Amino acid sequence: MRSIASCYSEYAVKVSDSYCSGPSSQVYLSPNLAPSTPNTVTCKYKAKISSQRNLLITITWCNNLIGQGLTINVGESLSTTSKFNSNSHQLRKNKGSKTFKSCNSEIEVFWDVSNAQYINGPEPSTRFSVIVVVDSELCLLLGDMNEELHLKKIHSEQPAPKFSLVSRSENFIGSTVYSTKAQFCDTGLTHDILIKCTGEEEDWRNPVLSICIDQKKIFQVKRLRWNFRGNQIIFLDGLLVDVMWDLHDWLFKQTSGCAVFMFRTRSGLDSRLWLEEKSSSLEEKERAEFSLLICACKSPD
Repeated sequence: MRSIASCYSEYAVKVSDSYCSGPSSQVYLSPNLAPSTPNTVTCKYKAKISSQRNLLITITWCNNLIGQGLTINVGESLSTTSKFNSNSHQLRKNKGSKTFKSCNSEIEVFWDVSNAQYINGPEPSTRFSVIVVVDSELCLLLGDMNEELHLKKIHSEQPAPKFSLVSRSENFIGSTVYSTKAQFCDTGLTHDILIKCTGEEEDWRNPVLSICIDQKKIFQVKRLRWNFRGNQIIFLDGLLVDVMWDLHDWLFKQTSGCAVFMFRTRSGLDSRLWLEEKSSSLEEKERAEFSLLICACKSPD
């Protein structure tokens, strides 16, 4: 029996391989409109430790009054990794280490952003490192700096950590053009994503939503005052990706309105028809979902 991916791909919007970009350091920018810069980026990582427990490690990068800020949260569920949870720890210095208790474990964090370079927003692109150790076991390793000094402190003979990015959210303020990059699976390419909310033929009475991936317009939504919420399926890197949008408050609230966009891959179980045989591989069953959430507000309030 055919898989749901092959069935949906006949009707889903396809992103041709010829338009797929390889990893690059710059996001795609529209030649006509300058995209807004995110002021907060939050990444959630699922890490598996030797006791077979799964931990969710949340890293939040933000702009504040004194520069870039970094916050970490370690939990076992999405509810315990909320940025408002008491388990959140703000790392105020540009370089240092911190130890705290969470999930009945001892958490050690080593970080260095003293020479970090930034391209688009508060998340560093190069020359930084973030290391998370749980009960003396290496769980998360981010950045491109030489961590040799840190690894000597945490037993360099340990195996490579097992972690994956499960969600990413970006907050924007102002503008109507939002540009970012995303990799929807471990084996996929890094794609440029551009979201534009503009007037049709420069007429703001008829706003239009355009979604572009790798400089190709994937789909367009007109009559947004009627179609302010909706979803579209796209087929990307062999995956079904749901694209959802909600622009009600952004369109109808004068000052405090926000627009929300989400790109979410379907997991192994979600991407199968219920009629299909149950002999799917373990790898497909455990295929992790990935979601990209973009929240755009008219003002900081």
